[in-house]
Parts: sequence; structure tokens; C-alpha cells
Amino acid sequence: MKRFKRFIQKTILWIVVAFFASTILSVAVLRWVPVWFTPLMFIRMAQQASAGEDMKLHHRWVPLEEISPSLPLAVMASEDARFLEHHGFDYKAIEQAAMRNIKHPEKRKLGASTISQQTAKNVFLWPGRSWVRKGLEAYFTVLIELMWSKQRIMEVYLNSIEMGDGIYGADAVAEWHFNTRAAQLTKAQCALIAATLPNPRRFNSAHPSSYILKRQQRILHEMRFVKPL
Repeated sequence: MKRFKRFIQKTILWIVVAFFASTILSVAVLRWVPVWFTPLMFIRMAQQASAGEDMKLHHRWVPLEEISPSLPLAVMASEDARFLEHHGFDYKAIEQAAMRNIKHPEKRKLGASTISQQTAKNVFLWPGRSWVRKGLEAYFTVLIELMWSKQRIMEVYLNSIEMGDGIYGADAVAEWHFNTRAAQLTKAQCALIAATLPNPRRFNSAHPSSYILKRQQRILHEMRFVKPL
């Protein structure tokens, strides 16, 4: 019985060691290597196949210097104004979201995910709201904040985030929605893309609704106050 107990303890220890070693190594490697695929891309394709639809995957990695400088400004203005100031978690935004959710429980719950958290989720995890996934998201957020620069986090974010139905990343959305390349996106187009990010499968930057056009104008205004990378 004691030998079996020691065997279980050693097995658990090796699993823990393997988990930390593999995750730290993967984050270290992706500091330099482009992220060609993400779990969400495979999940979406599986959903399309199960629904009998054609599988769509439009994605092309481009370095940050080949993306319009207006796009980082637009996503920071829309998603995470304090991106350059925090270390992965915006505690002020978390507090504000929590207070609003308590005061108005009948309304849609507000989140406070930073660009760093979204990057960690997009690259290493799957969609969901379980405590396990949120815990892993926090863990990977800490790792990328420790091991990557803010410029690298933004580069990976802009290349991996879902920006439409089967469309991932800045260069793909530039091509499929605006018939251009990421480097040539205008300030207005960048704000339009950022305006759809809360739900890019519902809102289309190529055919914006009046609601998205209003968000675009607000983002264009806020972009003037965002510090560039």
C-alpha cells in the first residue's frame, strides 16, 4: 500500500513538473516563432464541419511593422486603454465591471479581460467560462507578461484574434473585408475592425450596422488619447 501511495505521489509530481516545463517552454518558443494556428481555429472548423458547412480558415501571419500603426491604437482604445501600463490584469477595470454587474444584474455581464488575457486565451486555451479555464488563462497571462514584450503580445494578438467568420488576424480581415493589406488599413478601417471585436461573428466590419458605426466614431475619438506602442 505504501509503495502504491509513493507511486501515485511520484506520478502526480511528474505530471506537475511536465505541465510547468512544457508550458514555460511553449511560451518561450512563441516569443520568437509565429503563431500559425490556435485552438479556436480548429474548434471553429470542427463546428463548421459538424454543421455541414464549408470549412473556412483565412489567416496569414504578418509582423507588427507590417500592420497599420492605427490598429494597435484602435484595439487599445476599444479593448484595453491601459494595456501599456498594467502587467496583464487591469484591476481598476475589474473593479468597475464588478460594481456595474452588482448594481445592474439584469443587464449583460461586463468583463474586464485585457489584451494580454485575450492573447493567452486565444493562443493556448479554448473558449469557455469555467474556473479551470479562467485559472489557466491567468497563469498563461502571467507567463507571457514575464517573457514577452508588450510589442510581442500585441503582435500575437493582432495576428490570432478572430475578426470575422473564418477570418483571423489583421492581414486576413484587411484582405477579405477591405481588399487591402494590413499595412494599408486606414484609421477609419482600423476603428471599424476594433468596433466589431466584442462579437466579430455577429458584427461585420465590411458591412457595419448603425451600432458599429457609432462604436467606430467613439473609438476614433478615444484613439487620440491612447499612447502608441
